[in-house]
Amino acid sequence: MLGHNTHDRMLVCYSSSSEEESEDAVPTDENNSFSRKCQEEEDGNNGGPARKKHKIEQQAPKSRLPLPGCLLAMFPDEEDAEAEDSSLHGGRIRSFKHERGNWASYVYLPYYPEEEFMDLLQDLLSFASAHGAVLTLQEEFHLSLSLTVVLRHHWILPFTQSLKAGLMHCKSFLCTAGRLRVYCNAERTRTFLGMEVCAGHVQLMDLVHEVDKTMTEFRLDTFYKDPSFHVSLAWCAGDQTGQMKEGCIQGMQSLVDNHEEGPFVLQLDCEELRFRTGNKTFRFPLKP
Repeated sequence: MLGHNTHDRMLVCYSSSSEEESEDAVPTDENNSFSRKCQEEEDGNNGGPARKKHKIEQQAPKSRLPLPGCLLAMFPDEEDAEAEDSSLHGGRIRSFKHERGNWASYVYLPYYPEEEFMDLLQDLLSFASAHGAVLTLQEEFHLSLSLTVVLRHHWILPFTQSLKAGLMHCKSFLCTAGRLRVYCNAERTRTFLGMEVCAGHVQLMDLVHEVDKTMTEFRLDTFYKDPSFHVSLAWCAGDQTGQMKEGCIQGMQSLVDNHEEGPFVLQLDCEELRFRTGNKTFRFPLKP
């Protein structure tokens, strides 16, 4: 783990090269010397036209031409309202306000569904809909190993370096899931249908331990102390946990247990951990 002084120096060093910070750059000594040299050359024209012109420019009132409207539209004072409009995102509401330079980030293990899984999932969604719970299929399937946190842009490189170092000795493994559970986020704005892990919990906790080290280093929230590892299958807006548990969770579990060739078991090959921040994804292969 980096000490605070070393960590601060690394962040400052990296942020100085960020395009977002370039507007705040202070002129270097070389630029100052160049400016003084230009001034001295102008002063050297004793009474010449260049000196008279310099005096006239100093007396002229300073005014700025207005920027074209098209340029102003490119950099609005407030965030685009569409980014915060939940109706454009299926009713989803942000856990935190979007701000320029802040990147929503999380660590996870990907799951690639087989055809058998997708067929079962359609049966589960149809059953839920018939019992008053309209669920939306997840766009992708994964098992979370961290909370969703906010990273500044200039933290990304040192964060990934720290994560890579912590995961260097972690080995790949297989985990399975087969029990359906209902989850709700902390803000009570979304309800999830998930399939809980039944084997591989110890290895998953080892990964979380390494991820938490990096989170602590950057003073970010660590994962749950006693997590229910799961793969989220589908979701709906609002807190629908009561309706889901009372109305249809038992019936959906029966569909899982009485699958065509016996109880369905989701198998997740934990060979590669991933870190997503904004629109970037970093991959960390685990040792065979």
